[in-house]
Amino acid sequence: MKKLGQILISAGKITKEQLQDALKKQKETANKLGSILIQKGYISEQELARVLSHQFRIPSIDIRFEDVDHNLTGLIPSDMANRHEVFPIKRKGRNLILGMVNPGDIVAIDAVEFKTNLKVEPVVVTYSKMKKLLDEYYPVTKEVEEARSTERRVEEEETFDFDRDGFSDILITEEEEEEEDWRKEASEKPVIKLVDYLIANAVRKEASDIHIEPYEKHLRVRYRIDGVLQQVAEPPYRLRNAISTRIKIMTGTMDASERRLTQDGRIKIRIDRKPIDLRVSVIPTIFGEKVVMRILDPSALMLNMEDLGFESDVLQRFIGAIDKPYGLVLVTGPTGSGKSTTLYSALSRLNSPEINLMTVENPVEYNLKGINQVQVNPAVGFNFAEAIRAFLRQSPNVILVGEIREIDTASVAIRAALTGHLVLSTLHTNDAPSAVNRLIDIGIKPFLISSSLNLIQAQRLLRKVCPKCRKRIQPEETDQIEILTKIGLTEDEVYNSEIYKTGEGCQLCSSTGYKGRIAATEVMPISLDMRKMILRGATTDELREKAQEEGMRTLREDALIKLKKGLTTTEEVLRVTVES
Repeated sequence: MKKLGQILISAGKITKEQLQDALKKQKETANKLGSILIQKGYISEQELARVLSHQFRIPSIDIRFEDVDHNLTGLIPSDMANRHEVFPIKRKGRNLILGMVNPGDIVAIDAVEFKTNLKVEPVVVTYSKMKKLLDEYYPVTKEVEEARSTERRVEEEETFDFDRDGFSDILITEEEEEEEDWRKEASEKPVIKLVDYLIANAVRKEASDIHIEPYEKHLRVRYRIDGVLQQVAEPPYRLRNAISTRIKIMTGTMDASERRLTQDGRIKIRIDRKPIDLRVSVIPTIFGEKVVMRILDPSALMLNMEDLGFESDVLQRFIGAIDKPYGLVLVTGPTGSGKSTTLYSALSRLNSPEINLMTVENPVEYNLKGINQVQVNPAVGFNFAEAIRAFLRQSPNVILVGEIREIDTASVAIRAALTGHLVLSTLHTNDAPSAVNRLIDIGIKPFLISSSLNLIQAQRLLRKVCPKCRKRIQPEETDQIEILTKIGLTEDEVYNSEIYKTGEGCQLCSSTGYKGRIAATEVMPISLDMRKMILRGATTDELREKAQEEGMRTLREDALIKLKKGLTTTEEVLRVTVES
C-alpha cells in the first residue's frame, strides 16, 4: 500500500519539494505527516480527506459530538488515540468503525485491532474534526507526552546517516556495540518479564503457537488460537533483538550471537504449576529474526476419540481398522489439522502391557506413558526409514511413523504392515481418496498399496461457536438461509436444526465468537472392491465415488452434521471444507 506522501504526489496535490520539507519537519516534531502538510498550507484538510476517501474507497464522515458513543471511547487508551490520530465512532457486532485522518496507517489499524479485539473498518475524518474529538475525549496527559518523547527518541537512535565519511568502519563498531547491548538487555528484568509474560499469557489463552515478527518500523506478536492467528501485542521496536536473544538463551542450545542462520531449540518451563514444552524456531528476515514458539501442553492433549469429534459410525470404522493385528492406517490433512492428536488417541486406546508400541517422530511432541518413543536425527543419518528398520528387530506390535514424505519411509512402512505389524502414519493430501495416488506418486507399486492399506482418514479442524454468546439463525434471515441451502442442507434441515452464528463476543471466547475446535472427518475403509480398483489403477474420482457408495461421508458432509448440531458456524464450514 502506498504511503501518504506518494498518494498525494500521484494525485498532483503536493510537490516532491513540499513533501521533503514536511518530512524534515516530521523528524523534528514526530507529528503525523498529514497534519504537518495541512499546517504548512500545502493542502487543505478537506482536499486531503477527499483524496484519501477516493484512494481507499471508503467514506469521509463528519461526526457530531452528540453522536459520540461514550461506551466506545474507553476501548482505546488516550496515548494510542493521540499517537495514531484515531477515534472510535460506532460498533457493529465485532466490527469497529474507526475514524482516521490517514486510513492507510496499517500500524494504527493493527494496534487498535489488538487492543480492542475487534475488526477495524476505517472511515476518513478531517484533521480539524479529529483534533477537536481528541481534545474533548482524549486530552493529552503526561503519559501521552512521555510516550511521544520516547517514540521520538527511539526513532533518532535508530536513524543512520548513510552518506557520512567512513560509514562502513563506523557500522562495524555499531554492530559490535549493539551485540553487547542486546546481550545486556536480554538479561535485564524488563525483557525477561516481557518474554515470560508472552509465554504465560499464550498458555493461559490456550494458544498453540507464539509468533514474534519484526517489520520495518514495528514489532508484532501474534498467538494462534483455535487455528487462527490473532495479534496480541506490539512491544517496543528497539527490543526486537533483545527478545530473540533472550529466547535463544532460554533454550540453552542456540547460539545467541548468530543472526544469519535458522536455528531450532527447545524450552521446558512450568506455567501455573503445569509442565510446558516449547519448540522454538528462529529464522532471519530482512528486518530481524522471526521467532515462532510451538506450545506443547500435555494436559491439553485429548486422548478420548469421542471428544475429538468422531461421529459414532465413523468411530466404529476407525476402531475396526486399528484393532486389526496388521496393516496400514493413514491419517491425512494439512499441517495443523490434528493428525498427531488423532494418532496419539489411537495409540492410547491400543496401549496395554501385552502390546509393544513404538513411535518414530520428528520431533516427539508429547511423552506417552508405556510407549517407546524415538526421535529422528537426520544429522547422523538416523531418519524415519532407518528407525523403522531398527524397530523391526525389536518385535513391535504397533509402529507409529510421524510422517511419510518419500519413497524410503513409505516402502519400509508398507513392508512392515505386510509382515504382521500395525503401522499408523500421516500423509499430506487434501482428502482420503487422494492418498492412494499420492503413494503411487511417491513411487509405491499399486499391488503393495492394495495389500497393505486398512483405512485412510482425512480430517480438518473446525472452530466451535462460543456456547455463551452464540445466536441462533432465525427464519427471517433469508441471506443466511440461502447460503445454508447452497452448501448442502435441505430447507427442512435448515428450519428443524439448531444452527448458530457468532454473537458479539464475550469474555469466555475473548470476543472472537469461537471457543475450542472439533474435527470434521472423512473415513475411507479399504474394501475388497476398492483393493481391486487400486490394483487396476483407478483414479481419485473413481475411488471417491466408490467410497461414497460404501457409506463414506465427505469432509463437507461431516462438517454439516456439526453445523446442524449447533457446534460450529456456516462460515467455518465454508472456510475449512470444499464442495465434493
